[in-house]
Amino acid sequence: MTNPTTDKEFSFLDCWFLTGATASGKTRVGLRLAEKINAEIIALDSMSLYRDMDIGTAKPTRNEQAAIAHHLIDVLDPNETSSISHYLELAQATVQEIRSRGKQALFVGGTPLYLKALLRGLSEGPAPDLALRKALEEEAAKVGNAALHARLKMVDPLAAARIHENDTRRMVRALEVHQATGQPMSHYQFEFADHARPEDCRVFWLSWERTVLHRRINDRVEAMFETGLIEEVQRLLDTHSPLSTTAMQAVGYQEVIDYLAGNQELESAKERVKARTRQFAKRQCTWFRSLEECREVPLAGQFDAEAVAQQIYELGSTL
Repeated sequence: MTNPTTDKEFSFLDCWFLTGATASGKTRVGLRLAEKINAEIIALDSMSLYRDMDIGTAKPTRNEQAAIAHHLIDVLDPNETSSISHYLELAQATVQEIRSRGKQALFVGGTPLYLKALLRGLSEGPAPDLALRKALEEEAAKVGNAALHARLKMVDPLAAARIHENDTRRMVRALEVHQATGQPMSHYQFEFADHARPEDCRVFWLSWERTVLHRRINDRVEAMFETGLIEEVQRLLDTHSPLSTTAMQAVGYQEVIDYLAGNQELESAKERVKARTRQFAKRQCTWFRSLEECREVPLAGQFDAEAVAQQIYELGSTL
């Protein structure tokens, strides 16, 4: 197993992390925590990477982004694909840039797989087979990228969903790994190193009682529709169609697309978005409980973002 970067001396474990299920209040707490620790915020969210997907992904507002510098937001078009390894590369460069200004890096978001990769790293897979790689590169030049991508889809559909057919280098590497080992590249990319001790990192997750979290989710979904989610999805279809497979994973967009196509009524679409969001939140919480690095911050009653940020600041400052 390796560090999740190309720089072997680099570690994300010196950063601060604030996570939690969707609608748990991460953005508000993150803004206040960033002020306390002199930090800039890095979005820990696979969907915030995409431009023009603002309402459905609950991005920080323009005013919030202006108050505290935010990074890894709006770096991809919705018809582009992304991957964990690409995110890690961007994250390392961003952390180093922030540190060069004498500030701390605070990751804020709720994508558990990204969080786990930042904390534990990814396997790089087997060593390169240069002869096999050369043969695959020659094949790509001969038969074309579309044919090579179709082949990758057959042997490693997960990798094919993340790798665009114009990305010859990554396609060749994925096929090289499969041909050399009999295992798909995605198998290696979901292997992780051992976890750090909680006292060796600052990773906090906001935790609500389930019924309260469900109410917050339902309220958020209603607000999204009221503030223009349908119009946002229509603009995406008009300007970025077809959306990439990774962008389409964002909860709510497929449901609105179905509504716009006349396949369901508006209220039905809303209820489907609420249900999918609740299911997603349940999976998030399961991940956070399973990550030994995470320190749970239980929340109840009236939500006071300033008080929660102060609590996390005091806990983190002792580490």
